[in-house]
Amino acid sequence: MANRERNKKILLELVKQSDNSRCADCGEPEPDWASYKLGIFVCLNCSGIHRSLSSHVKSIRLDFWEDKLVEFMESNGNARAQAQYEKAVPPYYYRPQREDCNILREQWIRAKYERKEFTGETKYPPLPYTTGFYEGILLKKGKDNTQFLKRKFVLSEREFTLSYYNKEDESKGPKAVISIKDLNATFQPEKIGHPNGLQITYQDGDHTRNLYVYHERSEEIVTWYNVIRAARYAYLKTAYPTGSDEELLPMITRNYLKEGYMEKTGPMQTESFKRRWFILDSQNRKLLYFKGHLDAEELGAIFIGTECKGYSVRECVPLNARGNKWKCGLMVETPERQFVFMCEQERDQREWLEALRKVLSRPMSPQDYTTEAVMKYKR
Repeated sequence: MANRERNKKILLELVKQSDNSRCADCGEPEPDWASYKLGIFVCLNCSGIHRSLSSHVKSIRLDFWEDKLVEFMESNGNARAQAQYEKAVPPYYYRPQREDCNILREQWIRAKYERKEFTGETKYPPLPYTTGFYEGILLKKGKDNTQFLKRKFVLSEREFTLSYYNKEDESKGPKAVISIKDLNATFQPEKIGHPNGLQITYQDGDHTRNLYVYHERSEEIVTWYNVIRAARYAYLKTAYPTGSDEELLPMITRNYLKEGYMEKTGPMQTESFKRRWFILDSQNRKLLYFKGHLDAEELGAIFIGTECKGYSVRECVPLNARGNKWKCGLMVETPERQFVFMCEQERDQREWLEALRKVLSRPMSPQDYTTEAVMKYKR
Protein backbone atom coordinates (compact mmCIF):
# COMPACT_ATOMS: atom_id res chain seq x y z
CA MET A 1 0.00 0.00 0.00
CA ALA A 2 1.26 3.44 -0.96
CA ASN A 3 2.57 5.73 1.74
CA ARG A 4 0.78 9.02 1.07
CA GLU A 5 3.10 11.31 3.04
CA ARG A 6 6.29 9.62 1.84
CA ASN A 7 5.22 9.94 -1.80
CA LYS A 8 4.21 13.55 -1.35
CA LYS A 9 7.61 14.30 0.19
CA ILE A 10 9.38 12.65 -2.75
CA LEU A 11 7.38 14.70 -5.26
CA LEU A 12 8.05 17.94 -3.39
CA GLU A 13 11.76 17.15 -3.45
CA LEU A 14 11.62 16.35 -7.17
CA VAL A 15 9.93 19.66 -8.00
CA LYS A 16 12.72 21.56 -6.20
CA GLN A 17 15.31 20.22 -8.65
CA SER A 18 16.43 22.93 -11.08
CA ASP A 19 15.04 21.20 -14.19
CA ASN A 20 11.66 20.63 -12.53
CA SER A 21 11.35 23.91 -10.63
CA ARG A 22 9.65 25.63 -13.55
CA CYS A 23 6.69 24.52 -15.66
CA ALA A 24 7.91 22.27 -18.48
CA ASP A 25 5.79 24.20 -20.99
CA CYS A 26 5.66 27.91 -20.05
CA GLY A 27 8.36 28.41 -17.42
CA GLU A 28 6.04 29.37 -14.55
CA PRO A 29 8.04 28.92 -11.30
CA GLU A 30 7.05 26.44 -8.60
CA PRO A 31 4.70 24.16 -10.59
CA ASP A 32 2.18 22.33 -8.41
CA TRP A 33 0.93 19.80 -10.95
CA ALA A 34 2.40 16.87 -12.84
CA SER A 35 1.55 14.73 -15.85
CA TYR A 36 2.15 11.14 -14.85
CA LYS A 37 1.76 10.11 -18.51
CA LEU A 38 4.68 12.27 -19.66
CA GLY A 39 6.61 12.51 -16.38
CA ILE A 40 6.68 16.33 -16.32
CA PHE A 41 5.89 19.04 -13.78
CA VAL A 42 3.57 21.81 -14.97
CA CYS A 43 1.71 24.88 -13.70
CA LEU A 44 -2.02 25.11 -13.07
CA ASN A 45 -2.81 26.75 -16.43
CA CYS A 46 -0.84 24.25 -18.47
CA SER A 47 -2.22 21.35 -16.42
CA GLY A 48 -5.70 22.24 -17.68
CA ILE A 49 -4.52 21.93 -21.28
CA HIS A 50 -2.84 18.60 -20.54
CA ARG A 51 -6.05 17.38 -18.92
CA SER A 52 -7.98 18.20 -22.11
CA LEU A 53 -5.47 16.04 -24.01
CA SER A 54 -6.05 13.10 -21.64
CA SER A 55 -2.55 13.54 -20.34
CA HIS A 56 -3.44 12.33 -16.81
CA VAL A 57 -2.49 15.11 -14.42
CA LYS A 58 -2.50 15.25 -10.64
CA SER A 59 -1.76 17.85 -7.99
CA ILE A 60 1.53 16.99 -6.33
CA ARG A 61 0.24 18.42 -3.03
CA LEU A 62 -3.44 17.47 -2.87
CA ASP A 63 -3.88 14.25 -4.84
CA PHE A 64 -3.08 10.68 -3.83
CA TRP A 65 -0.08 9.20 -5.68
CA GLU A 66 0.54 5.48 -6.04
CA ASP A 67 4.07 4.17 -5.64
CA LYS A 68 4.45 3.21 -9.32
CA LEU A 69 3.45 6.71 -10.46
CA VAL A 70 5.99 8.32 -8.15
CA GLU A 71 8.66 5.94 -9.43
CA PHE A 72 7.76 6.99 -12.99
CA MET A 73 8.13 10.66 -12.08
CA GLU A 74 11.51 9.93 -10.45
CA SER A 75 12.81 8.20 -13.60
CA ASN A 76 11.61 10.98 -15.94
CA GLY A 77 11.20 14.72 -15.29
CA ASN A 78 11.20 17.92 -17.32
CA ALA A 79 14.73 17.68 -18.71
CA ARG A 80 14.25 14.19 -20.09
CA ALA A 81 10.91 15.11 -21.68
CA GLN A 82 12.33 18.28 -23.23
CA ALA A 83 15.24 16.33 -24.69
CA GLN A 84 12.71 14.07 -26.42
CA TYR A 85 9.87 16.42 -27.37
CA GLU A 86 11.86 19.62 -28.01
CA LYS A 87 14.81 18.03 -29.79
CA ALA A 88 14.28 19.93 -33.06
CA VAL A 89 12.42 23.16 -32.24
CA PRO A 90 13.30 25.75 -34.93
CA PRO A 91 14.99 28.81 -33.39
CA TYR A 92 12.21 31.12 -34.64
CA TYR A 93 9.35 29.02 -33.23
CA TYR A 94 7.75 30.93 -30.37
CA ARG A 95 7.95 29.26 -26.98
CA PRO A 96 5.13 30.73 -24.86
CA GLN A 97 5.85 32.37 -21.54
CA ARG A 98 3.76 32.42 -18.38
CA GLU A 99 1.99 35.70 -19.32
CA ASP A 100 1.03 34.65 -22.87
CA CYS A 101 -2.51 34.00 -24.07
CA ASN A 102 -4.01 30.55 -23.78
CA ILE A 103 -3.93 29.53 -27.45
CA LEU A 104 -0.15 29.96 -27.62
CA ARG A 105 0.21 27.64 -24.64
CA GLU A 106 -2.31 25.16 -26.01
CA GLN A 107 -0.80 24.93 -29.49
CA TRP A 108 2.74 24.68 -28.09
CA ILE A 109 1.66 21.77 -25.91
CA ARG A 110 -0.25 20.11 -28.76
CA ALA A 111 2.66 20.62 -31.16
CA LYS A 112 5.07 18.98 -28.72
CA TYR A 113 3.16 16.06 -27.27
CA GLU A 114 0.18 15.43 -29.57
CA ARG A 115 1.57 16.20 -33.05
CA LYS A 116 5.20 15.53 -32.05
CA GLU A 117 6.48 18.26 -34.36
CA PHE A 118 9.87 18.66 -32.71
CA THR A 119 11.09 15.12 -32.05
CA GLY A 120 13.43 15.18 -35.06
CA GLU A 121 11.34 12.91 -37.28
CA THR A 122 11.67 13.70 -40.98
CA LYS A 123 7.97 14.61 -41.25
CA TYR A 124 8.38 17.59 -38.92
CA PRO A 125 8.50 20.49 -38.51
CA PRO A 126 5.54 21.07 -40.86
CA LEU A 127 6.18 22.45 -44.34
CA PRO A 128 4.93 26.02 -43.66
CA TYR A 129 7.95 26.55 -41.42
CA THR A 130 10.52 25.24 -43.89
CA THR A 131 9.36 26.11 -47.43
CA GLY A 132 9.29 29.88 -46.95
CA PHE A 133 5.85 30.17 -48.55
CA TYR A 134 2.39 30.08 -47.02
CA GLU A 135 -1.07 31.17 -48.12
CA GLY A 136 -4.57 30.95 -46.71
CA ILE A 137 -7.76 32.74 -45.74
CA LEU A 138 -7.95 34.93 -42.65
CA LEU A 139 -10.80 37.04 -41.34
CA LYS A 140 -9.65 40.67 -41.51
CA LYS A 141 -11.27 43.74 -39.94
CA GLY A 142 -12.22 46.46 -42.41
CA LYS A 143 -10.23 49.70 -42.25
CA ASP A 144 -13.27 51.89 -41.61
CA ASN A 145 -15.76 49.46 -40.04
CA THR A 146 -15.92 46.68 -37.48
CA GLN A 147 -16.86 43.91 -39.90
CA PHE A 148 -14.41 41.02 -40.36
CA LEU A 149 -14.31 39.66 -43.92
CA LYS A 150 -12.48 36.72 -45.46
CA ARG A 151 -9.28 37.76 -47.21
CA LYS A 152 -6.52 35.75 -48.85
CA PHE A 153 -3.04 36.25 -47.38
CA VAL A 154 0.22 35.15 -49.01
CA LEU A 155 3.61 35.13 -47.27
CA SER A 156 6.80 34.84 -49.31
CA GLU A 157 10.08 34.44 -47.47
CA ARG A 158 12.01 34.66 -50.74
CA GLU A 159 10.58 38.14 -51.43
CA PHE A 160 10.29 39.06 -47.74
CA THR A 161 6.66 40.15 -48.23
CA LEU A 162 3.20 39.52 -46.78
CA SER A 163 0.40 40.32 -49.24
CA TYR A 164 -3.36 40.28 -48.93
CA TYR A 165 -6.19 40.49 -51.45
CA ASN A 166 -9.46 42.35 -50.97
CA LYS A 167 -11.54 40.54 -53.58
CA GLU A 168 -11.99 36.98 -54.75
CA ASP A 169 -10.66 38.09 -58.15
CA GLU A 170 -6.90 38.06 -57.75
CA SER A 171 -6.23 39.32 -61.27
CA LYS A 172 -6.16 42.91 -60.01
CA GLY A 173 -3.30 42.08 -57.72
CA PRO A 174 -2.96 42.38 -53.94
CA LYS A 175 -4.55 45.17 -51.93
CA ALA A 176 -1.30 45.58 -50.03
CA VAL A 177 2.23 44.19 -50.21
CA ILE A 178 3.85 44.49 -46.78
CA SER A 179 7.59 44.34 -46.28
CA ILE A 180 8.77 41.83 -43.70
CA LYS A 181 11.42 44.39 -42.74
CA ASP A 182 9.11 46.45 -40.51
CA LEU A 183 6.44 43.87 -39.71
CA ASN A 184 5.42 42.83 -36.21
CA ALA A 185 2.78 40.30 -35.15
CA THR A 186 1.33 40.02 -31.68
CA PHE A 187 -1.64 38.14 -30.23
CA GLN A 188 -4.39 40.50 -29.02
CA PRO A 189 -7.43 38.33 -28.13
CA GLU A 190 -9.01 40.79 -25.70
CA LYS A 191 -8.36 43.82 -27.87
CA ILE A 192 -9.76 42.19 -31.04
CA GLY A 193 -12.56 40.38 -29.22
CA HIS A 194 -11.68 36.89 -30.44
CA PRO A 195 -9.52 34.26 -28.69
CA ASN A 196 -7.49 33.81 -31.90
CA GLY A 197 -7.05 37.52 -32.63
CA LEU A 198 -3.71 38.56 -34.16
CA GLN A 199 -2.52 42.14 -34.72
CA ILE A 200 -0.12 42.73 -37.62
CA THR A 201 1.69 46.08 -37.55
CA TYR A 202 3.85 47.51 -40.33
CA GLN A 203 5.17 50.75 -41.84
CA ASP A 204 3.18 52.24 -44.71
CA GLY A 205 5.21 55.22 -45.87
CA ASP A 206 5.31 57.72 -43.01
CA HIS A 207 2.66 55.96 -40.93
CA THR A 208 2.27 52.86 -38.81
CA ARG A 209 -0.59 50.64 -39.97
CA ASN A 210 -2.43 47.85 -38.16
CA LEU A 211 -4.24 44.83 -39.54
CA TYR A 212 -6.53 42.88 -37.20
CA VAL A 213 -7.12 39.27 -38.21
CA TYR A 214 -8.19 35.95 -36.79
CA HIS A 215 -8.92 32.38 -37.83
CA GLU A 216 -11.51 30.13 -36.25
CA ARG A 217 -8.94 27.35 -35.84
CA SER A 218 -6.32 28.00 -33.18
CA GLU A 219 -3.75 25.78 -34.89
CA GLU A 220 -4.04 27.79 -38.11
CA ILE A 221 -3.57 31.24 -36.55
CA VAL A 222 -0.58 30.01 -34.51
CA THR A 223 0.85 28.53 -37.71
CA TRP A 224 0.52 31.95 -39.35
CA TYR A 225 2.24 33.54 -36.37
CA ASN A 226 5.20 31.17 -36.57
CA VAL A 227 5.41 31.40 -40.37
CA ILE A 228 5.69 35.19 -39.98
CA ARG A 229 8.36 34.65 -37.34
CA ALA A 230 10.24 32.28 -39.68
CA ALA A 231 10.24 34.92 -42.43
CA ARG A 232 11.29 37.64 -39.99
CA TYR A 233 14.13 35.42 -38.74
CA ALA A 234 15.33 34.83 -42.32
CA TYR A 235 15.21 38.58 -42.99
CA LEU A 236 17.16 39.42 -39.84
CA LYS A 237 19.81 36.82 -40.69
CA THR A 238 20.22 38.62 -44.03
CA ALA A 239 20.13 42.14 -42.60
CA TYR A 240 22.49 41.31 -39.70
CA PRO A 241 24.71 38.50 -41.03
CA THR A 242 27.02 38.59 -38.01
CA GLY A 243 24.17 38.67 -35.47
CA SER A 244 23.82 35.73 -33.11
CA ASP A 245 20.50 34.06 -32.32
CA GLU A 246 20.72 35.56 -28.85
CA GLU A 247 20.73 39.02 -30.44
CA LEU A 248 18.23 38.36 -33.24
CA LEU A 249 15.50 36.28 -31.61
CA PRO A 250 14.13 39.14 -29.43
CA MET A 251 13.82 41.22 -32.62
CA ILE A 252 11.62 38.74 -34.52
CA THR A 253 8.31 39.75 -32.93
CA ARG A 254 7.49 41.46 -29.65
CA ASN A 255 4.60 42.38 -27.44
CA TYR A 256 4.19 46.08 -26.77
CA LEU A 257 5.40 47.35 -23.42
CA LYS A 258 2.17 49.21 -22.63
CA GLU A 259 -1.17 49.96 -24.33
CA GLY A 260 -4.26 51.85 -23.28
CA TYR A 261 -6.36 54.98 -23.46
CA MET A 262 -5.13 58.37 -22.28
CA GLU A 263 -6.45 61.86 -22.91
CA LYS A 264 -4.21 64.13 -24.98
CA THR A 265 -4.12 67.90 -25.47
CA GLY A 266 -2.37 69.90 -28.19
CA PRO A 267 1.06 71.59 -28.38
CA MET A 268 -0.12 74.83 -26.72
CA GLN A 269 -1.66 72.85 -23.83
CA THR A 270 -4.78 75.03 -24.17
CA GLU A 271 -6.60 72.79 -26.64
CA SER A 272 -9.39 70.50 -25.51
CA PHE A 273 -8.35 67.06 -24.28
CA LYS A 274 -9.30 64.15 -26.55
CA ARG A 275 -9.22 60.46 -25.72
CA ARG A 276 -6.69 58.47 -27.75
CA TRP A 277 -5.38 54.89 -27.78
CA PHE A 278 -1.64 54.75 -27.06
CA ILE A 279 0.88 52.00 -27.83
CA LEU A 280 4.42 52.07 -26.44
CA ASP A 281 6.68 50.20 -28.85
CA SER A 282 9.79 49.98 -26.69
CA GLN A 283 11.96 48.29 -29.32
CA ASN A 284 11.49 51.19 -31.74
CA ARG A 285 11.30 53.78 -28.91
CA LYS A 286 7.97 55.08 -30.22
CA LEU A 287 4.83 56.16 -28.38
CA LEU A 288 2.11 55.80 -31.04
CA TYR A 289 -1.42 57.14 -30.69
CA PHE A 290 -4.63 56.28 -32.51
CA LYS A 291 -8.20 57.56 -32.39
CA GLY A 292 -9.49 54.17 -31.21
CA HIS A 293 -8.01 50.86 -30.10
CA LEU A 294 -8.82 49.10 -33.39
CA ASP A 295 -7.86 51.91 -35.76
CA ALA A 296 -5.85 50.94 -38.81
CA GLU A 297 -3.64 54.03 -39.01
CA GLU A 298 -1.84 56.09 -36.38
CA LEU A 299 -2.62 59.74 -35.79
CA GLY A 300 0.90 60.46 -34.61
CA ALA A 301 4.05 59.16 -32.99
CA ILE A 302 6.46 60.46 -30.35
CA PHE A 303 10.08 59.35 -30.22
CA ILE A 304 11.30 58.47 -26.70
CA GLY A 305 15.04 59.09 -26.39
CA THR A 306 17.20 59.22 -23.28
CA GLU A 307 17.40 61.76 -20.48
CA CYS A 308 20.88 62.88 -21.50
CA LYS A 309 19.40 63.79 -24.90
CA GLY A 310 16.67 65.96 -23.44
CA TYR A 311 13.84 63.46 -23.00
CA SER A 312 11.97 62.96 -19.72
CA VAL A 313 8.66 61.91 -18.18
CA ARG A 314 7.04 63.01 -14.92
CA GLU A 315 3.73 63.46 -13.18
CA CYS A 316 2.01 66.77 -13.84
CA VAL A 317 -1.09 68.87 -13.26
CA PRO A 318 -2.16 70.46 -16.57
CA LEU A 319 -2.46 74.22 -16.88
CA ASN A 320 -5.69 73.77 -18.76
CA ALA A 321 -8.35 71.21 -17.90
CA ARG A 322 -10.79 72.01 -20.73
CA GLY A 323 -12.50 68.92 -22.04
CA ASN A 324 -10.68 66.37 -19.92
CA LYS A 325 -12.53 63.94 -17.68
CA TRP A 326 -9.50 62.21 -16.16
CA LYS A 327 -7.33 63.70 -13.42
CA CYS A 328 -4.05 61.76 -13.29
CA GLY A 329 -1.58 63.60 -15.47
CA LEU A 330 1.85 62.92 -16.88
CA MET A 331 4.16 64.95 -19.11
CA VAL A 332 6.52 63.59 -21.75
CA GLU A 333 9.16 66.14 -22.65
CA THR A 334 11.24 65.99 -25.83
CA PRO A 335 13.81 68.49 -27.15
CA GLU A 336 11.07 69.96 -29.37
CA ARG A 337 7.98 70.14 -27.14
CA GLN A 338 6.05 68.92 -24.12
CA PHE A 339 3.21 66.39 -24.36
CA VAL A 340 0.57 66.32 -21.61
CA PHE A 341 -1.57 63.21 -21.10
CA MET A 342 -4.28 62.35 -18.58
CA CYS A 343 -4.94 58.87 -17.19
CA GLU A 344 -8.22 57.63 -15.76
CA GLN A 345 -6.73 56.01 -12.66
CA GLU A 346 -3.57 56.47 -10.57
CA ARG A 347 -2.66 52.87 -11.39
CA ASP A 348 -2.69 53.69 -15.12
CA GLN A 349 -0.55 56.75 -14.44
CA ARG A 350 2.01 54.68 -12.49
CA GLU A 351 2.16 52.00 -15.18
CA TRP A 352 2.70 54.52 -17.96
CA LEU A 353 5.40 56.32 -15.98
CA GLU A 354 7.17 53.03 -15.24
CA ALA A 355 6.97 51.85 -18.86
CA LEU A 356 8.21 55.15 -20.30
CA ARG A 357 11.07 55.29 -17.80
CA LYS A 358 12.19 51.82 -18.91
CA VAL A 359 12.59 53.13 -22.44
CA LEU A 360 14.26 56.35 -21.25
CA SER A 361 16.82 54.38 -19.24
CA ARG A 362 17.93 52.19 -22.15
CA PRO A 363 20.90 53.52 -24.17
CA MET A 364 20.16 54.42 -27.78
CA SER A 365 21.52 52.24 -30.59
CA PRO A 366 22.71 53.53 -33.99
CA GLN A 367 19.33 52.46 -35.41
CA ASP A 368 17.58 54.55 -32.74
CA TYR A 369 19.47 57.66 -33.81
CA THR A 370 18.37 57.01 -37.40
CA THR A 371 14.73 56.62 -36.30
CA GLU A 372 14.94 59.86 -34.29
CA ALA A 373 16.38 61.76 -37.24
CA VAL A 374 13.75 60.45 -39.65
CA MET A 375 10.89 61.37 -37.30
CA LYS A 376 12.29 64.89 -36.79
CA TYR A 377 12.65 65.33 -40.55
CA LYS A 378 9.03 64.27 -41.16
CA ARG A 379 7.81 66.93 -38.75
